[in-house]
Amino acid sequence: MKVIDTERLSIELASDEYMEQMIRDEKDEGLKQAYSEMLQGAKANPNQREWNAIWIVRLRENPNISVGEISFKGLSDLGVIEIGYGVQPGFERQGYMTEAVTGMVRWAGSQPEVRQIEAETESENVASRRVLQKAGFVENGVMGEEGPRFVWSGKNKSFINLTY
Repeated sequence: MKVIDTERLSIELASDEYMEQMIRDEKDEGLKQAYSEMLQGAKANPNQREWNAIWIVRLRENPNISVGEISFKGLSDLGVIEIGYGVQPGFERQGYMTEAVTGMVRWAGSQPEVRQIEAETESENVASRRVLQKAGFVENGVMGEEGPRFVWSGKNKSFINLTY
């Protein structure tokens, strides 16, 4: 299993069984649907699992504690990935998601098949926007389904606005 370590966190690629349990336990129908789509993508693309499955964000000092999840929404033919994330209640405002997102985009940006990393968040979700900004994302002027879109500026300062 793939693991990305940061200063305080260990971010582990979830197994099918873990994702199936998340789907069973999830009360929010929208998240349940999203997790199901991720699992289907992971199973359909086993050689690109890291771009489809959920990554579990755990404390390095206590790996039994999960502080949140991160996922990518597949790898496009143009080499574009979109990152999404969520923090567990009680772990907000401690810098965990900023650290996790930063670690994950640095790792993803070092992968040869990745040309661009994007994110999207609701306009009123100030905390999520701040996480993206601290992790090196900038707004690209495009409005997505959920709100403004961001592009990671860390891999290549001259990103082309890809359309797909």
